[in-house]
Amino acid sequence: MKAGSPILFFLTLTVSQPAVAHEGHAHSTSLPWTTDPWIVAPLGLSAILYSYGSLRFRTRSPAGRRALGRRALTFCIGWLVLAGALVSPLHWLGEQLFAVHMVEHELVMAVSAPLIVLARPAAMLLWGLPKGIRRGAGQALATRTVRRTWTFLSRGTAPTLVHGIAIWAWHAPVLFDAAIESVSLHRLQHLCFFATAILFWWSVIWKTNRGLAAWHLFLTMLHMSILGALIALSPKVLYGLQTQTSGDWGLSPLEDQQMAGLVMWVPGGIVYAAAALALVALWITDSTKGGAGGTRIVAS
Repeated sequence: MKAGSPILFFLTLTVSQPAVAHEGHAHSTSLPWTTDPWIVAPLGLSAILYSYGSLRFRTRSPAGRRALGRRALTFCIGWLVLAGALVSPLHWLGEQLFAVHMVEHELVMAVSAPLIVLARPAAMLLWGLPKGIRRGAGQALATRTVRRTWTFLSRGTAPTLVHGIAIWAWHAPVLFDAAIESVSLHRLQHLCFFATAILFWWSVIWKTNRGLAAWHLFLTMLHMSILGALIALSPKVLYGLQTQTSGDWGLSPLEDQQMAGLVMWVPGGIVYAAAALALVALWITDSTKGGAGGTRIVAS
């Protein structure tokens, strides 16, 4: 990679240029927002349900208003990060540049997902539903099959494996480029990243002993760093379709791929490493106080 390429790359993001999208249509000089109803509708519905549910849940919760307010703020930040990644011009730029696409994925998995998990929004979302639907949903969630399935998927090694498999599978060049060509696959890719990230972060934050949770975070950081390094250090272009428009932005396909790998390798790894260190610190603090290691982080 040329020494001036990163500087040139970030400078080009401030100047809009015509480029080709997944569908092959030329865009104007403005940076478009995404209006895909399969993305906008779930985001809007979740915001409405959470807002309405928070108002109803506030009078029924034993937690104080300040605690609920902090949880609401955490959810809002996580929701805004998710919306920014999937709806803002960043999403369109991700269609043009692999490096920006990788930034989008990291925002979804390593920033939005843990913030939303910390907010514990399930109760608020349920209370936002109409009464009949809420009761039906509550009864369905209380069934033995659903509870056992959730316990299996949200505790221990399972969520770490599921999240890791999703990351490696979707970053396989063949599948990744297929998602570039297919809008439906692209939606499924982002859904898999977000859903498995929610499972993973729920496990390490709320379900697993802090010492073990730090270990799972370290393993995730390790395999993501390895994947990022493999992408960044590859001597040839692996993602032909994803990098086909990088020349319009002043980068060669290989340089674009190298920067994408670096995004996963360094900033992505730092997030997981920082979370692991935070859990280790909490685990040590609990141990010195004679605690049992803690089974959850109290966000309120």
